[in-house]
Amino acid sequence: MDITITEESPTGADLRLLFERHTADMHADTPPESIHMMDASELAIPEVRFFVMRDVGVPVGMGAFKRIDDGHAEIKSMHVLAELRGRGLSRRMLQHLLDEAKATGYRRLSLETGVQPTFIAARALYAKAGFTECPPFEGYWDDPNSVFMTKAL
Repeated sequence: MDITITEESPTGADLRLLFERHTADMHADTPPESIHMMDASELAIPEVRFFVMRDVGVPVGMGAFKRIDDGHAEIKSMHVLAELRGRGLSRRMLQHLLDEAKATGYRRLSLETGVQPTFIAARALYAKAGFTECPPFEGYWDDPNSVFMTKAL
């Protein structure tokens, strides 16, 4: 594997499979009112930094963070293709997001994820990286289908 992670536009034509898979995963067992993902056009705003993980040029993962305020951002749309999971790529993308958020000047990074079994691995990844559960933040509500996590940088 020859993995690179670079900041790109989320509207790139070769990112369609990543967004299709991410959307399918989010809709697999989460009620529609509890899905908080952003599509490519919603991620293509100045408040979002979007990164693509490529293996020899082929997109295999993505991740982004969105500004909440000068010191706080939220992880959005983190996804690695299912057939490549278990190789540390999600951990690598998460570390990249943490490093970039810190370099940007954020002092806190938060996220929302699901409570469903589909999200067990994601919650474990975030917890292992030092994220802890927190109350809802920035426009979220106390949703029984959501887990909110945060980490000081």
